[in-house]
Amino acid sequence: MSLHIFANIVTPFGTAANNRAETEGNITTLQKILWMGKSHSTVSAEAIRFALRKSLADLDEAGTNRRWNESERTHTWQDPKFTGWASEAGKTFIDDDLLGYMLAEAAKEEGAGSIKVRRAVLEVTRAISLTPWSGDVTFNAASPGAAPSAAKGKNKHKNSVPYGCEVHATRYQYGVALTPESLREKSRATKAIAALCQLGNVAGNQGRFLFDFSPDAVIFRLTHDPAPRILYCFESDDYGKSVSANALLSRLETQDITKDEIIVGVSDFDSPLSKQLQSRGIEPHGVKAACAIATSRITDALEVEV
Repeated sequence: MSLHIFANIVTPFGTAANNRAETEGNITTLQKILWMGKSHSTVSAEAIRFALRKSLADLDEAGTNRRWNESERTHTWQDPKFTGWASEAGKTFIDDDLLGYMLAEAAKEEGAGSIKVRRAVLEVTRAISLTPWSGDVTFNAASPGAAPSAAKGKNKHKNSVPYGCEVHATRYQYGVALTPESLREKSRATKAIAALCQLGNVAGNQGRFLFDFSPDAVIFRLTHDPAPRILYCFESDDYGKSVSANALLSRLETQDITKDEIIVGVSDFDSPLSKQLQSRGIEPHGVKAACAIATSRITDALEVEV
């Protein structure tokens, strides 16, 4: 049976802004969805994947196929045609293996177009705020001359440009799923886990807001069960100050999940989450330690060299 790796991650508490949805007038809005009947801010899976690709480039000796060039504001490629995938012995890159790719070439003749597609093996959910968005908006003003295209009037280079910005003080939770046997190189699964555990800044535009997307707590599930059963299992009843995992405990009580499948990492052993887990016989580790234990178990299970 195939090994399946699932993880659910919750970030530290922070202030999110400039995670752009549709701009309304001079208000920079947050992306939002209705979640359990209330408005929650959200960060797209694509934004997480973008940040993850940068982390993978630092972890793999060959680097990634696609890398963002900040000075030119475009991607640079090592193999833009994905030629390494044409044969079993071809050279492939970790980001294409984990995150998939698509190359669509326009037809030179009618009906003669081609497409190369590899489905992502590492699947990432959309990140959802742990607490509802309360409607916070800040007033800001760009310094005189900083945004000439937005300024108006004959003294536009002397006037500041006012704008509003939606903000959300919260945590985000998101999940991932990975089946290593679907990878060209199964050893890349452990690098994916390492990259997730050191994920830094996610989302934002040219003026990126700093929000730590590394795990404040993480639950790994290593199992032969193809269903995750742990996604979005975190919650908070004190406005995000602390975190609980009641949904996880319910799954354990019904034996949909077993304790031997679970590895938990927390940033505070005295936290309510840690004490909640300990009361059910689950001993949490530090976040980095949990990641190390998970990668060790994966390596042993797959019988691969790191």
